Amino acid sequence: MAATKKNNQSNKDINYYKKKFWRVFAYTLLGILAFFLFASWGLFGSMPSFEDLENPDSNLATEIISSDGVVIGKYFKTNRSQLKYSDLPKNLVEALVATEDARFYEHSGIDGRGTLRAVFSLGTNGGASTLTQQLAKQLFHGEGSKFLPFRIVQKIKEWIIAIRLERQYTKNEILAMYCNVYDFGNYSVGVSSAAQTYFSKDPKDLTVDESAILVGMFKNSGLYNPVRNPEGVKNRRNVVLSQMAKAKMISESEKERLQQLPITLKFKLESHREGMATYFREYLRDYMKKWVTENKKPDGSEYDIYKDGLKIYTTIDSRMQSYAEEAVSEHMKNLQQQFFIEQKTNKNAPFVNITQAETDRIIMQAMKNSVRWAQMKEMDKSEDDIIASFKVKTKMRVFTWKGERDTIMTPLDSIRYYKHFLQSGLMAMEPQTGAIKAWVGGINYKYFQYDHVGQGARQVGSTFKPFVYATAIEELNMSPCDSILDGPFMIHKGRHHVTEDWEPRNSDYRYRGMVTLKQALAASINTVSAKLIDRTSPEAVVELTKKLGVKTEIPVQPSIALGAVDITVEDMVAAYSTFANQGVYVKPQFLSRIENKSGEVIYEPIPESHDVLNKDIAFAVIKLLQGVTESGSGVRLRTQGGGSGDNRWTGYPYMFTNPIAGKTGTTQNQSDGWFMGMVPNLVTGVWVGCEDRSARFKSLTYGQGATAALPVWGYFMKKCYADKDLQISKGEFERPANLSIKVDCYQRPAVVKDTTQTEQNTDEFAL
Repeated sequence: MAATKKNNQSNKDINYYKKKFWRVFAYTLLGILAFFLFASWGLFGSMPSFEDLENPDSNLATEIISSDGVVIGKYFKTNRSQLKYSDLPKNLVEALVATEDARFYEHSGIDGRGTLRAVFSLGTNGGASTLTQQLAKQLFHGEGSKFLPFRIVQKIKEWIIAIRLERQYTKNEILAMYCNVYDFGNYSVGVSSAAQTYFSKDPKDLTVDESAILVGMFKNSGLYNPVRNPEGVKNRRNVVLSQMAKAKMISESEKERLQQLPITLKFKLESHREGMATYFREYLRDYMKKWVTENKKPDGSEYDIYKDGLKIYTTIDSRMQSYAEEAVSEHMKNLQQQFFIEQKTNKNAPFVNITQAETDRIIMQAMKNSVRWAQMKEMDKSEDDIIASFKVKTKMRVFTWKGERDTIMTPLDSIRYYKHFLQSGLMAMEPQTGAIKAWVGGINYKYFQYDHVGQGARQVGSTFKPFVYATAIEELNMSPCDSILDGPFMIHKGRHHVTEDWEPRNSDYRYRGMVTLKQALAASINTVSAKLIDRTSPEAVVELTKKLGVKTEIPVQPSIALGAVDITVEDMVAAYSTFANQGVYVKPQFLSRIENKSGEVIYEPIPESHDVLNKDIAFAVIKLLQGVTESGSGVRLRTQGGGSGDNRWTGYPYMFTNPIAGKTGTTQNQSDGWFMGMVPNLVTGVWVGCEDRSARFKSLTYGQGATAALPVWGYFMKKCYADKDLQISKGEFERPANLSIKVDCYQRPAVVKDTTQTEQNTDEFAL
């Protein structure tokens, strides 16, 4: 009886604990479910909506893309670029899955097996975060708190977001998103930016070991940074390779071979002041600042070029841009050596023939334009204190043609140091389309921000003369073969609003007698240009230059015939292109289209053009300009000559045999050197000079356009012709049918084919 009572009591106790267990289990389960439900409702902090999951805030960088499909730069606050799964290399995807989430294709956002393993091992045998959970963390709540209750809440939110991501996206889309949002350090967010930063290549071109390096960085990009910790990165890369071999993605022999490779980087920090086409990118940035105010989103808000992930397709050709930058560097570093040599005997270097008061004014203006002055002004420092600070020696890094150099000097000395540097501007354009193919605004954007293509107008010298000749051919029905007297000439006071008698002289102070127009332009004879503008009127010449797209206000006076006019390289190239395009002006174009981050075209520019000259007149001007490279100052493009040894760069290693139309220009006292060069499908303008016009060469030997600017064109074209894919023309300029103007002049040249031939604008005799 007692035993029965005891058994009954035991059964009651068992039933009681069973009920209690199941009650606790049910409450716990309901609590967990309620916890998940409340978390999904956002009671423990905001959760992403369906729209958020569709469009996560990725702060995508705007990409600038060349006509040949190369990303030449970006605008960003966070350097992040969007990739599709199809853009990812297979070896990187395999390495990522093998290392970070081996069962990625099997789970639905949460790896149950991994979670149980992590719980029972208390995390000592690895965590349980899937790639989807890591993406959720990256996109919506970052790294989280170290406080345990908060960590639990965040982990649950992470699970919920991961499940939503898995429902909303395919596995491939999740992988692509994960690769797009991870921060690889050095301003590189996403695989696309990281591949460019560490290896200078597109993701699709990554090798297996390079992909393994990037995948290894997913663990901790701060610790496994290949620039700072190459040994640690190598060890981590080898772990990734082992995981790939374990997953049968590579063979054991392949793993062992790859693990022996050294860490090889081609590190290139992407910044706004470095890289390719820096001056053009800054010009484009200013354009885009205006564009976003005039072209709104469908909802009426403005695009943000720093985070909306726009794709700006430009007309710039990355190959030609590279060749142009190389040509400028190759010539300018050598020309700079000669400038330094010449300035050694100049007590007021680099300024020539100016007073001390004028020098002081230039230096003071440079100080006021400096960052130092602006910063100290913000600190309410007096002008005397600011000036005094410019005389205190300090550590600084300066530009040299042999690389950046650390030194100690006063900011005042650094201003004069930088005034020594010769600058250059180059622009190349297709005359038929207006597409700008190359744009080099200076020698180094990091140190010299002023753009000498679109921003800086400089005196053009004799490169203006073709506009005078074109006016004469049109207004006076003249031809390149017509003769004119090269002799003393004067425009008297009162004619063409001249306030006193004006008598231009030739640069060599001699006269040649009767010459054809072709001979006169080849020799850049000043008296002939003056006679032509006298016959046509300055008003007619100014009107033509406006039709040719020149935006500068040009004074209506005869002296403009010698080039005493400031014009930008951009406008000069467009104007000359009109001659190569059979008299039709096409406005320079640097944009092809703009797309939003979804790939939708949101802007396409409309080309602008208008007729300026008939085909016959345009071709006649081309024939005049061909004479410059056949027997004038441009003849060195046809010859092999010059110096040797340290002076070998003064030679002419071009030996072009194809038709070239061109014109050199040298302004008063060698302040500006120009060369405008044309072949049928490419027009290129080059300017060379110092920032300040009073800083210059003392003589024509190096200061003339034929020596200062023409070699840049020669180097550039040699490189372009060597690249057959560019298809730069070596053919004849198109001759109009039934040409009515005589252009073939069978006469003895008035100018000897002498590579020392010079020409110069003599505006010292101008008004």
